[in-house]
Amino acid sequence: MSIEEENKARQRRVFKEVINERKIDLIPEYFTSDYSISSPMGIEIEGADGFRQSLATGITAFPDIHYTIDDIFAEGDKVVTRFTLTGTFKNEYMGIAPTDKKFSITGILITRWVDGKEVEAWESRDMLGFYQQLGIPIPSQ
Repeated sequence: MSIEEENKARQRRVFKEVINERKIDLIPEYFTSDYSISSPMGIEIEGADGFRQSLATGITAFPDIHYTIDDIFAEGDKVVTRFTLTGTFKNEYMGIAPTDKKFSITGILITRWVDGKEVEAWESRDMLGFYQQLGIPIPSQ
């Protein structure tokens, strides 16, 4: 199996096992301690512990959060995943009271893998759709 195929399989497992099946104890298996993710919203997560905390916050606010992989491809040490993210706003998120509304948005995640672990990522999601579907104010810059 090529390194690209191995990394795509690992990325699929991150979405399936770590996030969708809530197997948070697997995070050290897939992420380096100096892992980082960046997004256009200015959200930056540092380290495997930062990923764990961010995921826990998301699962608390949106208990049924679920990622579906729409496309995945790889070249060299990078994997690109186009996904659909769904959930229901059930608990407070970033100081915002829950609306009990559902959302479904798309996004793209680019990850870089070294020695079988994710070391950095760049993500872009439809945040405007997220806020509009949940009926919450769009944050100002």
